Amino acid sequence: MESVLNQTYPNVEYIIVDGDSNDGTLDVIKKEAKENTNIHFISEKDKGIYDALNKGVELATGDVIGFVHSDDYLASSTIVETIMSAFSKYNVDGVYGDLHYVSFDKPDAVIRNWKSQSFIPKLLKQGWMPAHPTLFLKREVYLEKGKFDTKFKIAADYDFVLRVFRETKYSFYYLAETITKMRVGGASNKSLKNLIQKTKEDYQACRRNGLKLPYKVVLIKNLSKIPQWITK
Repeated sequence: MESVLNQTYPNVEYIIVDGDSNDGTLDVIKKEAKENTNIHFISEKDKGIYDALNKGVELATGDVIGFVHSDDYLASSTIVETIMSAFSKYNVDGVYGDLHYVSFDKPDAVIRNWKSQSFIPKLLKQGWMPAHPTLFLKREVYLEKGKFDTKFKIAADYDFVLRVFRETKYSFYYLAETITKMRVGGASNKSLKNLIQKTKEDYQACRRNGLKLPYKVVLIKNLSKIPQWITK
C-alpha cells in the first residue's frame, strides 16, 4: 500500500479489492482510507484472483488502469509519473516494463529478472507476453476487449494479453525500467501442480486466440524464462 500511496503522480485513484479477509488486512485498509481520500475499497467474497481484478476494473473511473497484487509493490515512488508521461508522450494504449521477482523475506534480493522488450506481433508466436503486473492499459481497452475470463484459474492474464496484443489498432510502449517487484510464491509458480495447471491453461489460451502450433508456443514460452533466473 505504501508503494502506491507514496507515488509522486498526483492523480491516483486507489481501489482496493479485499476478499472478505479476517487477518487484520481490512483494519489496515480502513485506517489508511481515513487518511487518504483517494482510497476506495470493497471487502466481500470473490471467486478468485481474476474475479477480484474484474471488480477493480468495474470500479475504476480513471483513464489508465494498473494492478498492484497482494505482496507486490511498485519499484519506485516516481514510476507511475514516468508511466503516465509515456502515455502522453507516445500516445499509446498501453505501457509495460520490467519485473523483479524478489525474496519474500528480503525484498532487495532479486531472484528472477524479467526483462521485457519492445513489442512486435511475431513475438506472440514465440510465447512472449509482457509481465502482466507491469502492464498499464487505458481503461477503454478493457471496455472494448472485455475483462479477465474467470474460467482460467491461473492463466487468465495470458489469455487477456493475447486478446489485447493481437488487436492491431492498439499501440504499446516498452518502458525499460523495473515497474513492479513481485515476491516469489505467486499463484502460477508456488507449486509443481500450479505450474502444470498453468501450462495447460496457456495451451488453451493459445488455441482460443488463434495461435498456430500452440504446443510449440507454450514450450518456447516456458523455455524463455530460463535466462531470467540467470541474468539478475
